[in-house]
Amino acid sequence: MSERDYVDHEEQTVVIVMTSGPSTPQRCATPFYIGALLAAMDAQVTIFFTMEGVRLIRKGVPESLVAMEGGKRIIEFMRDAKSAGVRFHACNPALPGYEMDAADLIAEVDEVSSGGALADMILTSDKVLFF
Repeated sequence: MSERDYVDHEEQTVVIVMTSGPSTPQRCATPFYIGALLAAMDAQVTIFFTMEGVRLIRKGVPESLVAMEGGKRIIEFMRDAKSAGVRFHACNPALPGYEMDAADLIAEVDEVSSGGALADMILTSDKVLFF
């Protein structure tokens, strides 16, 4: 797409539901890359970590995880997304299942939210992506 073909979209909201975690590292960079791209195109983007995804935001995990050998660390993809304006939400009901609480989370997490908050985001967002 050339600059001439760029379509000016009204600001849209996008929720990325992150269920992938450290057991599938090859799936853990793309959501942040896509989130950063969408935010750079003026979308309001939220990544909501649930299921195994909450393990990805445990202190120490994204700093040591890469999606592919020799690639950037996942924390770098996360920080790129944050710099672009992406918000991170952790699913509060998922944390105890992984023996975690809010104190265990990386500083990049903006909010610890309920499952109801995720349901509301899904119902009110223009787009929902699952990883």
